[in-house]
Amino acid sequence: MKRREMLGMVAGGMAGALAAPHVASAQDKATVTWRCASSFPKSVEILYGNAPVMSEILSRLTDGAFKLQVFAAGELVPPLAVLDSVSTNAVEVGHTALYYFFGKDPALAFGTHIPFGLNSRQQNAWLSREGTAKEIDRILAKYNLVGFVGGNTGAQMGGFYRKEINSVEDLQGLKIRISGLGGRILSNMGAIVQQVAAADIYPSLEKGTLDAAEFNAPHDDQKMGLHKVAPHYYFPGFWDGSNVQHFIVNADEWAKLPPHFQEAFRVAAFVANYDSLQKYDIANAAALGKIVAEGAIIKQFPQDVLAAAFKVAHEIYEEISAENEDFAILYKDMQEFQQQVARWHRISELAYDSTVARLL
Repeated sequence: MKRREMLGMVAGGMAGALAAPHVASAQDKATVTWRCASSFPKSVEILYGNAPVMSEILSRLTDGAFKLQVFAAGELVPPLAVLDSVSTNAVEVGHTALYYFFGKDPALAFGTHIPFGLNSRQQNAWLSREGTAKEIDRILAKYNLVGFVGGNTGAQMGGFYRKEINSVEDLQGLKIRISGLGGRILSNMGAIVQQVAAADIYPSLEKGTLDAAEFNAPHDDQKMGLHKVAPHYYFPGFWDGSNVQHFIVNADEWAKLPPHFQEAFRVAAFVANYDSLQKYDIANAAALGKIVAEGAIIKQFPQDVLAAAFKVAHEIYEEISAENEDFAILYKDMQEFQQQVARWHRISELAYDSTVARLL
């Protein structure tokens, strides 16, 4: 079955499950054309591709009456200006990861992932809960935004290192390219965190101005060739156990939409979310063998490093919670859900996966 046919079937099924959005007919007079500014370049084709998938499904659900024109990072607005651009209605829709805007509001990080937080399946479930969804919606409303989950990379790797990491002491003075809360954790553990553009990572590792760098997972990482200059490829990427992307919409423009267009938008975002996660599972599994064959040495972070990072992460969360009520509310809510779902997954998903992995 062709991919377009599969997506159409998924969209059709979801449309029925989610109160069947009205499909535009020849009698419908309303037509809408919106622009969507992505924070992602076309070179990361699955991550960026969430938006074209969303656009395709939206058009099909409305018989072409609702068009979403997608622009890659920098084509319409800079990648990290997406939220402000949608907030001020310079562009109607943004395609981004909310944790990019942690500096504006730390609570936004929960829309994507926080280190040692939920895995991809759990994150999707938590964000769909009524109480959590309402809280995220309330925070986005402060910036005149409406948000919809629309993509997920799955768990990411811990990055490439020129030398082995054998203990916490090896992080002292380590020059690493990493952003967000993961960077804050490693900084508190003695690393020197640097912000380096994606195009500059390889030469920086090659020259030694960087000792390590994280990017994504095997499919995207292999194309960058970082393993050729920093061969030690560590897991788990504890700062990105999941990575959710959102479609954010200007609230004023959203309110103008006919109800059936709103519902079509919701369904299209839902399909894009499902589509991206399964694509990354397929692509990363295939790319892992390639990246090892090309010289990457797969290693697990030592347990003392993971334990120390876990402790530092939660100390940081307590500090932020004392200063930011929205962060505190979501942190408490996520912790409670994580404890509940972990009890179940220990004897279901984790137990099954561990058993099969041992027997393969």
